[in-house]
Amino acid sequence: MPRIAAFMITTLRIAGRDRKRLEEIVGIASRFGLGILLARLGIARDAAEPTEAGEHSPAQSLPQRTRLALEELGPTFVKLGQILATRGDLLPPEWIAEFEQLHSRAPTLPFEYLRPFVEEALGEPPETAFARFDSAPLAAASMAQVHRAALHDGREVVLKIRRPGIRPRIEADLRLIAHLAALAERASAEARRFATAAMMRQLAEAMLEELDFTHEARNADRLRDDFATNPQVTVPAIHWDLTSETLLVMDHIAGVPPRDRQALLDAGIDPAAIAALGADIVLDMVLINGRFHGDPHPGNLLCLPRNRIALLDLGMIGHVSPRRREEFIAFVHALSTGDPARLAEVLAAWAGQDPTAAGTAPTPDRLLAASERLIARHGSGRLVLGAMVGDFLALMREERLTMPADLLLVFKALVTIDGVLARIEPGFDLTGAMRRSSLRIARARLSPEHWSPILQAVGFELLRLGEDAPRLIRAAIRRLESDPVPALPASSPRAAAGYLWISAAIVAGAALIAAALWAQ
Repeated sequence: MPRIAAFMITTLRIAGRDRKRLEEIVGIASRFGLGILLARLGIARDAAEPTEAGEHSPAQSLPQRTRLALEELGPTFVKLGQILATRGDLLPPEWIAEFEQLHSRAPTLPFEYLRPFVEEALGEPPETAFARFDSAPLAAASMAQVHRAALHDGREVVLKIRRPGIRPRIEADLRLIAHLAALAERASAEARRFATAAMMRQLAEAMLEELDFTHEARNADRLRDDFATNPQVTVPAIHWDLTSETLLVMDHIAGVPPRDRQALLDAGIDPAAIAALGADIVLDMVLINGRFHGDPHPGNLLCLPRNRIALLDLGMIGHVSPRRREEFIAFVHALSTGDPARLAEVLAAWAGQDPTAAGTAPTPDRLLAASERLIARHGSGRLVLGAMVGDFLALMREERLTMPADLLLVFKALVTIDGVLARIEPGFDLTGAMRRSSLRIARARLSPEHWSPILQAVGFELLRLGEDAPRLIRAAIRRLESDPVPALPASSPRAAAGYLWISAAIVAGAALIAAALWAQ
């Protein structure tokens, strides 16, 4: 009872604080004929209430109307839909197809409205901070507006300006969505299988990071460092002296988006070279660097002269742990070699790694059967990544298995880049690039940069063990004195083996400590 009372108090407090926004959300959802969804969440009284007349036809499907409603509700709900678009293990294809079309829509704002906020961020008027400032916007989205300018040293830059007043609105949305997710999980086993509350935490983390433009700036610096030795990859430089939470200033890069093969040819750019480079970039990010662009669609990539690629819009960056990289490599290898037993092992690991997911654990027989079906469809010949991932997620959905969220973002990034590359180079096979990447993975693992931190960690552990050695020896002597063991002749095999192991351990320890200190 105390828990229920606390939950009711929280509900009343949130409803009171964000009542105006809640009414707006309910109104937009009702206008798009989403009353049945609201009723399931317990925030609409009558699911049968007719849709209000308007520009949106009742003949549109429920997924279509939901996507349009999310776009009108603004950036928080667009981001929610984009997260749902990665959940092919939970949602049917028609929902995924609609959510993949989500984009932020917003009218441009007159710069005079933005001027006070820009001057506050810069500490001076933009006409003073820059040699040239274009008051006409270059682009606009629901969270920010972009303008061009030139530095006093002549470099061309772009300014990404956060829309005024957007943070309180997004924070209100996050409070309401998180509470609705908690309501849904209390009432629905299906919502618990969706791990709705965990998904909302993922949404809140993504939105709060995107609100702070210094986070995107740090992402740019990290990716630039990751590709510092690859002259074919460009990441725009950040001007930190002009950048803040609400204003991002970075180099302007002119290039051709990879949307049209002929446009690349007209610009003197080789589509085949761009396709190969794009595949290498994404695979290196995922399998070697462990940090990747979460949404590499054509609007976030530019093709440059000499067949180079620039990475833009780095607000969404995914991270891949070393364990997950090994699992993904094993997944691709098991699929390509037709090894259902190994593939089932990987699926078992993935299905058991989401502690928030509800439901029974899959049986080994079910996983093996699922693996055999996947290999029968995609385990021989050219692997069409988009079709394979679609079948794979459908299979997981049918088996009621929930995938870890970070892994789904990896699949989404790979499918996105596969679609981009196939558009400019028809017939391009990303799986061939995956096989080629194995050489770069092996080279990276043999590099001093890979082993240096490992050797240092081992060295420090041995040093710590050395510091504890007197205490451990004293404890061992006390143990022997209190509980003596029969003495062994010095010439016995056991004694000789023991001396050998002790000597080897001392030599190995000294070598590792020396190697770790040398690596520094």
